[in-house]
Amino acid sequence: MLIPSGSFMMGSTNAPDENPAHQVTINYSFYLGRYEVTQGQWQAVMGNNPSYFKDCSNCPVEQVSWNDTEEFIYKLNKLGDGYTYRLPTEAEWEYACRAGTTGDYAGPVGLMGWYDGNSDGRTHPVGQKDANAFGLYDMQGNVWEWCQDSYYDRYQGAPNDGSAWLKGSEQKLRVMRGGSWLTVSTTLRSAYRGDRAQDARPSDFGLRVVAVPQTH
Repeated sequence: MLIPSGSFMMGSTNAPDENPAHQVTINYSFYLGRYEVTQGQWQAVMGNNPSYFKDCSNCPVEQVSWNDTEEFIYKLNKLGDGYTYRLPTEAEWEYACRAGTTGDYAGPVGLMGWYDGNSDGRTHPVGQKDANAFGLYDMQGNVWEWCQDSYYDRYQGAPNDGSAWLKGSEQKLRVMRGGSWLTVSTTLRSAYRGDRAQDARPSDFGLRVVAVPQTH
């Protein structure tokens, strides 16, 4: 889906690592996957399926680390289909998740996401819940989604132009967003931030990709 350029308030006052809320201006449009990357898509590119829930090719791939997503994107880019793929930045992710909303949630949690209260203890095929105003599905719940950025426990000094915050990435903690089938509903808030080591592979970690058209 083509996400339009615009400005938004990133973060919130709900948790220390969501402070300070700050204006971010993304002065470019970008393509973001309508769905989370599925097991079938991962299998087609990587030749394997690392997922715990392997009985559902249209469910999001999971048990993938940040390092694994980089290998997937490297191979995806070798296909030469006219796009360059990458993980979204944390700012791009929150902007796309909010889709113009300013509250804690982009919409009714039960209608938009799979979490521990409605998931029956597993992932579900992508696109079964309601899309947000940008036409994106499962931005809330199903699986966590890795972002490019290193994790910092406050936004002091964060970029305000949509770029990835990578200074100090030697700490090896990366940002994930969106909550999952395994987590409580509050993790599906638009500003909620997760962090894990970049080699962590739980059964609720997946990804969504940005596609940048190549110019010749």
